[in-house]
Amino acid sequence: MTTTSPYGELVTGAIHKARWRLLPMLIVMYIMSILDRVNVGFAKQALQIDTGLSNSAFALGAGIFFVSYAIFEVPSNVILSRVGPRIWLCRIMVTWGLVASAMMFATSETSFYVLRFLLGIAEAGFYPGVLLTLTYWFPAKVRAQANGILLFGFAGALVIGGPISGALLDMNGIGGLKGWEWMFLIEGLMAVVVGIVAFFVIVDRPHNAPWLTTAQQNALQAVLDQEAAEKSADSPQTVWQTLCNPRVMFFALNFFIVQIAAYGLIFYLPTQVAQILGQKIGLLVGFVTSIPWLLALFVVYFVTRWSDRHHDRRRVTVATLYTIFGVCVCLSAHGSPVFAIAALSIGASTYLSGTPIFYAFLSERLSGLGIATGIALVNSIGNLGGFVAPNLRTYVEQNHGGSAAGLYTLGSAALLAALMLALMPKGWRVAKKSGAAAAAPAAVRDGRARA
Repeated sequence: MTTTSPYGELVTGAIHKARWRLLPMLIVMYIMSILDRVNVGFAKQALQIDTGLSNSAFALGAGIFFVSYAIFEVPSNVILSRVGPRIWLCRIMVTWGLVASAMMFATSETSFYVLRFLLGIAEAGFYPGVLLTLTYWFPAKVRAQANGILLFGFAGALVIGGPISGALLDMNGIGGLKGWEWMFLIEGLMAVVVGIVAFFVIVDRPHNAPWLTTAQQNALQAVLDQEAAEKSADSPQTVWQTLCNPRVMFFALNFFIVQIAAYGLIFYLPTQVAQILGQKIGLLVGFVTSIPWLLALFVVYFVTRWSDRHHDRRRVTVATLYTIFGVCVCLSAHGSPVFAIAALSIGASTYLSGTPIFYAFLSERLSGLGIATGIALVNSIGNLGGFVAPNLRTYVEQNHGGSAAGLYTLGSAALLAALMLALMPKGWRVAKKSGAAAAAPAAVRDGRARA
């Protein structure tokens, strides 16, 4: 990723090394996270046929993951801030991989609910933990790009996840296992392997990195410390202050609303594509389902770069993450298969490109323990939308006009979130800087002088 750097030579070099040393591993980890979270959407039809799960039971089981995920998210991120990303992220990954493999034993409503709930506990704190890790390495002026590159893992999971899950489902009968049992087993074990490898790759902080020079370590840390000092006057400093902070709760509610639209689409995208194509869920549907996320890979890259360059967070988020996304979800209910796939592709791209900018907007207003707690709180409450989404969509479709009504409901949620962020109080739009941060550390001044 080449772009004009606002920092000096030492800091720019350290950031460049961090991108290549850390982000590829974090992307792979995030791919496995999303794959094991949403593969239940690919298993839906076969799982229901083999176990007798009703649509409402499937919706409850798909969504209950987010309840346990939300409950344990803040404690998980607080622990990560104390023990470091290396140990904690890898622990999370190995644990959820084992539980994800155990999903092959979900043969009844009860076992399905229990395993999805346990999967939420096991994975709790992973995504906010990764976002917190990025704040340890990437200064604010390049953070949306770093967050956006991480979101390549989300899109990548849904690009490769469709064909992989579809191919594993086609293994039905091999070795006496059903296709969905193979899918859960193999994809869960893949996460365990990646988690073990990640333990030897992830580095907690710049001063722990053997691949940075001492000068680079000090320069990068000085910039990060300077930013933290500038934010400290306006940031909650304890877990309780963060939980009670009205700005943090505003962001959490806003993200909750848009996640209703996002997960209502993600969970049912394979089924929706299968209906559009008139095919059962398998390799073909998996390939077509990957199209929206393949386009998203390109859009995320350019939109996040633009946001960092112009430091425009709120308006870009309103336009991309919410407005265009909401409109496209509504439009996907109509027209030809090509039109519907095109609408879903544009919607998926704008959703993914807005998400890293949203978190950059949030993290610029928090520091210290407040940023660990705040990111986790916003993500946990936001992801409760993943519990509401499948149940809400199922209810609307069954009682108020079928699949089109369900898509209108999801799209309207995104548009409501757009209106909410567009009208946010003016005093919350700009982070206040601390006067105590006026004197920049020598390493920061040196780095800027070299720019």
